[in-house]
Amino acid sequence: MLQVIGRRKSRETQKAVRYLKERRIAYQSIDLDERDLSEREWKSIFSSLDADDLIDRDSAYYRKNGYEWREFSAEEELVLHPELLRLPILRSGQKAVLGTDEAFIRENS
Repeated sequence: MLQVIGRRKSRETQKAVRYLKERRIAYQSIDLDERDLSEREWKSIFSSLDADDLIDRDSAYYRKNGYEWREFSAEEELVLHPELLRLPILRSGQKAVLGTDEAFIRENS
């Protein structure tokens, strides 16, 4: 089953959920505002995607907290501050992809 990791208010997450609903694909939605990801979920995401690619460098949180001038470990900061994530992340088992990737959805649905 596909997991959609995102925020309910995020437009991109809403697009991914709408895409899955329109095609009647079973999914599980994880709202980062309601709960944190487990260690295993983080490991599967980091094994599939580069942590630097997951950071949303255009976000207000990134600019407000001065990340553009800091040296930091992307994985550690993402786990501590999921506000930095680019969303949505689609996950199936140990595979994950950033955004609404139609090929990934067809392959894992």
